[in-house]
Amino acid sequence: MPEVTPVNQLFWDGTAIGELRVRTCKACSTRFRFVSEWCPNCWSTDLGWQVASGQGKVAAMTVIHTPPYESMAARVPYVLALVELAEGPTMMSNIVDCEPDAVAIGMPVQVTFEARGELQLPQFKPA
Repeated sequence: MPEVTPVNQLFWDGTAIGELRVRTCKACSTRFRFVSEWCPNCWSTDLGWQVASGQGKVAAMTVIHTPPYESMAARVPYVLALVELAEGPTMMSNIVDCEPDAVAIGMPVQVTFEARGELQLPQFKPA
């Protein structure tokens, strides 16, 4: 399970209400993932949040056949992908609600959220 920290708390607050949020630099308008306290483009710390559309496309993918943990055994095979969001950032996630061999690079996807413990994890399904 991901660790919730002061840096990513607002991201996880968003997923709890069905929002996928990305960081936005107020100085240069760069959009990026939630993991940083400064802009990767201009190094500004004047940051905000934007609710993303949840639309994206598969940029890279692999099918996992061997579970990394025993608790994941019932999930294999599953697709682990890099999803390029319509807003620009790329994030790693699973592709769900379709057979693994139906997933292809360039495939349009839409965010969905999966409850795991107290968190809502962003996953993607075919759009």
